[in-house]
Order: sequence, then structure tokens, then C-alpha cells
Amino acid sequence: MPLATAQSLGWNLSRTLMTVIVLIKTGQGYFVIPADEFDGDPEQVVREYDPFAR
Repeated sequence: MPLATAQSLGWNLSRTLMTVIVLIKTGQGYFVIPADEFDGDPEQVVREYDPFAR
């Protein structure tokens, strides 16, 4: 998915699910997943959305 779409989705999921979401970049585009489910290379993480951070 495009970066702008992934950023919007990541922020929205984080606030809705009240969990940390990571935005990652792969060879196929950008994806968002819960941080506790991501076990890939930390170099892939573009952004982390934490609903509890101010």
C-alpha cells in the first residue's frame, strides 16, 4: 500500500485498538501490523504508533 495510506491506517488502528502498531517497509510496499506480532528485521520499521505516548 502507499506510504500515505499506511500512515493513516497505522495511526487509526493504534488509536482504535489501543495497541502499539508498527509501519514497515517491504519489497512489496508498506504494511501496518501490531508491534507484538512483528518478528522481522528492525531495519524494516519506518514508524511506531503508540496510543499511550504523548
